[in-house]
Amino acid sequence: MHARQNKKRFSIPVWGTVGVSAVVALLAFFVPPFLSSDKTGEPVASPASMTAIAPAGGNAIPVSIYIAEPSYISNGIHAAGSLMPSEEVEITTEVAGKVTKIYFTEGAFVRKGELLIKINDEDLQAQLVRAEFQEKLLAEKLERQKILLTKEAISREAYDQLETDYNMIVADVRLLKVRIEKTELRAPFDGVIGFRYVSEGSYLQPGAKVARLVDKSSLIVEFSISERNIALQFLNKNVVFRTEGFRQAFRAQVYAIEPILNARTRTISLRARYDNSKGLLLPGMSTSVTLITSESADAIQVPTETIVPDISGVSVWTVHNGRAVVTPIETGNRTEQMIEVLSGLSAGDTVVTTGIMQLRPNIPVTINEQEAEAVKS
Repeated sequence: MHARQNKKRFSIPVWGTVGVSAVVALLAFFVPPFLSSDKTGEPVASPASMTAIAPAGGNAIPVSIYIAEPSYISNGIHAAGSLMPSEEVEITTEVAGKVTKIYFTEGAFVRKGELLIKINDEDLQAQLVRAEFQEKLLAEKLERQKILLTKEAISREAYDQLETDYNMIVADVRLLKVRIEKTELRAPFDGVIGFRYVSEGSYLQPGAKVARLVDKSSLIVEFSISERNIALQFLNKNVVFRTEGFRQAFRAQVYAIEPILNARTRTISLRARYDNSKGLLLPGMSTSVTLITSESADAIQVPTETIVPDISGVSVWTVHNGRAVVTPIETGNRTEQMIEVLSGLSAGDTVVTTGIMQLRPNIPVTINEQEAEAVKS
């Protein structure tokens, strides 16, 4: 009877045998990868368990980097504008007459005072010759009358009448010279003259358009900004603008501000002057303008993809002594590709740009050979 009870106590059902086998198999699968023993019998971490800290085989994580360097950065107000010539005038006539000679070539550069058009002045020249003869005659007669007046040979009234006649003829001579001068159209300033609208032999009336003269050696960038920005000081501020057909940006400086606000658009107009001595740009071109409100020549910037946000702020991964280090930073203004770093980085710091997701604090990293040479230099 006791033998039977002992036999029942130690008997194991079939389903129990299967369960034990399954547990043993699971332990054999999970336990060995995590623990093993060295020669002393102490458990140590196996290589497979270190994949979360370093790559298999102990190799460093390959990364690409960006060297933080001082660079120019600016902030500003964006607006649309247009280019205007510094000087522009339509050459017109002041007197009526027939064009006898055209002295300019369309599209040519002319100097201030250069003769452009000559209008027939033969009748005025004849009147001038006549008036000059009369002036000479009256001048001699007045000289003789002055001598007689000192001797009281003539009355004072007769002398005054002759002096008046002389002064009137002198004025007539001056008037004729002015009218003759107006038959010569001259350039009022240095510039490029455009198309002509008259021909030799044309009879012109006063105010007739002859050509357009433009000084484009310096250009005016005219643009408007919203009234909410009026409190800012814009005089002498720098302006960066771009135009169609040119990849590079151009710089100008604000020299004038319209004293009246546009009541319809609620904007104020500004003008900036651009040195166009090289003749790259033309008046009338449209521009995309940025009025610089602040700028720095030694700002630190990093690519936007290097920024890692977290609950406490933002940070970047940097490389120090071949290992990855989390570096908290404070950011400022950003563009499409770069972001300004106000604090946390210094010039020359090495910032990781790729492989960020695999990094852990103090993990060894390896840098691309060409980039590594840049770091050394």
